[in-house]
Amino acid sequence: MKIVICDDSIEYLSRIEKLLLKYKETYSNIDFEIEKYSDASRLFDKIKKDELADIYILDMIMSCKSGIDIGNKIRETGDNSVIIYVTSSEDFALDAYQVHAIRYLLKPVYEDKFFEAMNHALSYMNVKKDAVYLVKTKDGLVSLPYSKIEYIENSSRILDIYLTGGKLVRSIFIRKSFDEEIKEIVKNDNFLQVHKSFIVNLKYVKRIVKNSMIMESDKIIPISKNRISDVKKEYLLFASRQYM
Repeated sequence: MKIVICDDSIEYLSRIEKLLLKYKETYSNIDFEIEKYSDASRLFDKIKKDELADIYILDMIMSCKSGIDIGNKIRETGDNSVIIYVTSSEDFALDAYQVHAIRYLLKPVYEDKFFEAMNHALSYMNVKKDAVYLVKTKDGLVSLPYSKIEYIENSSRILDIYLTGGKLVRSIFIRKSFDEEIKEIVKNDNFLQVHKSFIVNLKYVKRIVKNSMIMESDKIIPISKNRISDVKKEYLLFASRQYM
């Protein structure tokens, strides 16, 4: 496992590295390597080349590229790496949520808060690795990680599964009803049926506008009139759980 730290403060770069090494010593069954960057533009360029890590611990405010710039670039690749922000300001918490950061830690970062964030990151990674959606296509059975699915559309008993990064996987004709077909995936807290023909991954919802959801890909997903209230409530509950 690779963990990247990026902070233009050498002092804080060293502090986070020491916390990671202490975490590794405390939990001896967990093994990882650490990469450090004081120049955010260098890290940004590596991500552009798809040289990705498992966990990113990013300062929010840096001179060349902000932590949000880096977070957006990670998500643009379609990667589901864990992002933890470390910052001296509370002003960017909403921005952090929009790139699906799992924690937003204020400086100075103390050991107990940092260890809790790392425990949550590793737990999140384990969940991410386990869940897959199996779909029959004309090329055979395809296994799709839940974490890569942005939304699913049912069109005349054929499923269009839209993945992060813009990829589309199309099923063959399904014999079951759409509700029956998706009954397992909707048990996952990230997924919500918002319309008789659409199920969305709440992680990739940017905002709700009137009767629609705007996804990370800028696709507009309709919300059934009779579900608007419940959808808004579920979305708010989902958002609040990200910072519990």
